[in-house]
Amino acid sequence: MSSRVNLLAPKVRMNPYPLYAELRQSAPVSQVDPGGLWAVSRYADVITVMKNPQLFSSEGIRRTYRPPWISNYPMADSMLVMDPPHHTRLRSLVNRAFGASVMTRLEPRIRELAQQIATALPSGQTVDFVDAFSIRVPIAVLGDLVGIPPSLHARLKQWAEVMTRFTSVGPEDTALQERIRAAVTEARQHFEQVVEERRRAPREDLVSDLLRARVDGEALTPVDLMGFMFLLLIGGLETTVHLLSGCALKLQEDPALMARLRAEPELIPCFIDEMLRHSGPVHGVVRLVTDEVELGGARIPQGERLLLLMASANRDEAQFPDPDRFDLERPGPQNLPFGHGVHFCLGAQLARMEARLALEALLARFTRLSLGEEPARWNVSLVMRGPTLLPLAAHTD
Repeated sequence: MSSRVNLLAPKVRMNPYPLYAELRQSAPVSQVDPGGLWAVSRYADVITVMKNPQLFSSEGIRRTYRPPWISNYPMADSMLVMDPPHHTRLRSLVNRAFGASVMTRLEPRIRELAQQIATALPSGQTVDFVDAFSIRVPIAVLGDLVGIPPSLHARLKQWAEVMTRFTSVGPEDTALQERIRAAVTEARQHFEQVVEERRRAPREDLVSDLLRARVDGEALTPVDLMGFMFLLLIGGLETTVHLLSGCALKLQEDPALMARLRAEPELIPCFIDEMLRHSGPVHGVVRLVTDEVELGGARIPQGERLLLLMASANRDEAQFPDPDRFDLERPGPQNLPFGHGVHFCLGAQLARMEARLALEALLARFTRLSLGEEPARWNVSLVMRGPTLLPLAAHTD
């Protein structure tokens, strides 16, 4: 490719997959805009990076979350930006409060919520599916996990939407910088209040579980805890919202697939797995090169940042036959959308369960989906991709 491509260009945001294919073919490891990050587009190279945290450090994400215009973003102190052994210690503590018992406790509540949300969708009327369907289950689950009442769910949504733009804000975009700072301050103050309340009066929720967690007598520090709360807000909300929106859009595009899933709901987990591979919400992960290295035919200096294009790797021809084809029978599960190695997503099981139960409820009530007159609008982020507006009508006929 003769010049650097801009991954945030509107045309690319609408459909980035042709560009990803071009990168895999002609420039598998190359610098891109914005920011001159080195985009890694092939599956094998992405796996190589994720398997070698000593050479490709998560510290690269920490630097991304500590630009000159903000100094107190808790994501910069979360386990997302840590390498072993610090990451290992923190993950062990969080695992104690995020295990199978939490899933068992949540499933009946999520199923009930999903059925209520599907019942509330109007038949034959165009609505914004992001607001009317996709966000409803994950935001209620997040509220349950951290003990935040439904009256504050709209604020959770606003905080997450603003903060997911962190990786796309430019040095000259002072208005967006101020919005992000305000959201971080407000969210931090609220989470600190929740933590203090749980210290005084523990409940059956994740915050109380995290406060009780111990490994070799060691507890989470206040910095650790706040970092995880913000990681849960971004990772536990936006990713699942975009996954459900993508699923709805795919069902609208393929009525025969929707009919098959209605007839065979046991295939819904396979559908979710293929959606995660084919059109998953996570598109980019950042790493820092700790020593000069050759990767994918490119020589990368020490200190440079890599952008692992997960969505490109999931459509790599060398790994997946006919990768652009949506194949319900494709062998799975496809786990790369949830990361690999030490940073495999703790919430993968929860995200799959939320998506499964939401889709079961939607498909049990509606026979088809149709597009509204207004076009969908897509978010602006190097990390995640999904619609911010998705006008669809659900039909029972």
